[in-house]
Amino acid sequence: MVEPQWVPSDEDVAEARLTDFVSWVQGRCGVTLADYQALWRWSVNDLDEFWHAVWEYFEVQSTTPPGAALVDDSMPGARWFPEARVNYVRQALRHQTRLHPAIRSAGEDTPDVEVSWAELRRQVGALASTLKAHGVGEGDRVVGYLPNIPEAIVAFLATASLGAVWAACGQDYSAAAALSRLGQLDPTVLIAADGYRFGGRAHRRDADVAQLRAGLPGLRLTVRVERLGGEAGDVPGGLAQPGAVMCWAEASAGDAPLEPVDVPFDHPLWVVFSSGTTGLPKGIVHGHGGVILEHLKSIALQNDIGPTDALFWYTSPSWMMWNFQVAALLVGATVVCYDGSPSHPAPDTLWDIASRHRATMVGTSPGYVLACAKAGVVPRADHDLGALRAVGITGSSLPASSSLWLSENVGESVPVFSISGGTDVVTAFAGGVRTVPVWPGELSVPYLGVALDALDEQGRPVRDEVGELVVTRPMPSMPVRFWNDPDGEKYRDAYFGVYPGVWRHGDWITMTDHGSVVVHGRSDSTLNRNGIRMGSADIYQAVEALPEVAEALVLGVEQSDGGYWMPLFVVLADGAELDDALRDRIAAAVREQVSPRHVPDEIIAAPGVPHTRTGKKLEIPVKRLMQGADADRVVDRSAVDAPELIDWYAARRP
Repeated sequence: MVEPQWVPSDEDVAEARLTDFVSWVQGRCGVTLADYQALWRWSVNDLDEFWHAVWEYFEVQSTTPPGAALVDDSMPGARWFPEARVNYVRQALRHQTRLHPAIRSAGEDTPDVEVSWAELRRQVGALASTLKAHGVGEGDRVVGYLPNIPEAIVAFLATASLGAVWAACGQDYSAAAALSRLGQLDPTVLIAADGYRFGGRAHRRDADVAQLRAGLPGLRLTVRVERLGGEAGDVPGGLAQPGAVMCWAEASAGDAPLEPVDVPFDHPLWVVFSSGTTGLPKGIVHGHGGVILEHLKSIALQNDIGPTDALFWYTSPSWMMWNFQVAALLVGATVVCYDGSPSHPAPDTLWDIASRHRATMVGTSPGYVLACAKAGVVPRADHDLGALRAVGITGSSLPASSSLWLSENVGESVPVFSISGGTDVVTAFAGGVRTVPVWPGELSVPYLGVALDALDEQGRPVRDEVGELVVTRPMPSMPVRFWNDPDGEKYRDAYFGVYPGVWRHGDWITMTDHGSVVVHGRSDSTLNRNGIRMGSADIYQAVEALPEVAEALVLGVEQSDGGYWMPLFVVLADGAELDDALRDRIAAAVREQVSPRHVPDEIIAAPGVPHTRTGKKLEIPVKRLMQGADADRVVDRSAVDAPELIDWYAARRP
């Protein structure tokens, strides 16, 4: 067995919020839970008792007795706490007496900002009053076109307090891409910034906002958030501009009391969108109650974040990790926002922000960690990270080498909590916990309340071998529904078409004999050479560790003549050349670190790898291009970070 890179100390275990929860549960429920695995088994075997325990332990606010937790455990169609009436904002803003700030904010070339709990509550109440004055009520949609700034959090909370529904896109999306998402909702209010800063440049979005307004005819109000100041950029003429316009300072002025509207447990809280690489992006609806419970569990029990902590996750309002980060407010912790590039003006910018704002948990991506390693960054030497208690990783699989790099260069006493989940459930299925060791390249545990399993091709559970990630019992944050899916057919097909009554997520995982989880990549982009299933993540971990390789994309292309072509596209580091010697080194790395069966048929230099705007490689669309599909049928270019690459790959089809 691989040796752990971090083992909790007796002090870690004693002071963990999870330890207090276990003690409380044992006294309340009369159960004996000797370790995390026993707690996890109890949490998935007795969902009703577990989620009641979470409700009571965290004192979830409800204006009615919550009643039974799970009255129907069907999937899809589970019914949770049907008697409860809750509001996310009532739970999140009950901490207004805290002395530390609710929000800290950083940006490129802008001063740091702090927002107190009292000021956050005042702004939310004032903006909610403005929204209400413009007719916003339960079920109406308010949308944001915003960077990761405090105003985005205020806008979400004000919307949710009224029982209205929130959705947002970051401003790296064009007007067309944002409209393909937000336009589905027929919103009544748009809250939009005039632009954002990234990589040392100001990016004005006045014209995009005008196009958005023209494409949203149901708008009653647009609230303009000034980030860049100065003269507005060029706005296309001839566009109809529905509704009134107010500046943020006016819309959030005053001292209107905050009075959250209590709604049913499954009342829509927000709509988050899938990556949407083909067709219209799926709008995934989550309910107030499910998000409250799931995020309290994930933030406090799994990630050990409490009232004295500050959570800094590099994210965007387009991505579910923004929603996850805001959940720090539920436990009275501080949210740290950042509007800018993670690598400007230097590769270690995120570590500088973490130091400056005394972040106790920093969340980032495997790509950023690898970039820091290749740049020779040593965060522990160059920054005061004395407050840091954990590093979170998501977006793709974290190689063991990168996990070990974090221990060596950030701190041996800082656990690396790699997590794997999805927009679909707006949380993680597996990750870390303060009371269990961290093994490099592995996720320490399945999350509590998540009946995680790995199934083989016959649908049988497997251990210590690759299987399909499934969830066999309902979670409260599973979608209430998809937007514009009245009969639920798209929802059922997305998750329950392969194993009826069992959630299939679309990832390959291994559940190990010591209780951890290894993620191998998407199962719908499986490499299957000679009947041997392979995960693309295993190849990326070997190849992207080479200093000459900035990034890689591997495909398994079934051909019409029955053949199978497995190319590896590599993006080279500055100054590197893909000659025979480098090809041999790449092949050797795959052969030695993965297996001889994983060695690609061909290694091709590429100008870049296309991603969704949340950073996921477009393996499936590019594979379909290689099989001869029309580019405009398999890829929504507005959802791609570098759409010009699509044509480059299409030209390389065999």
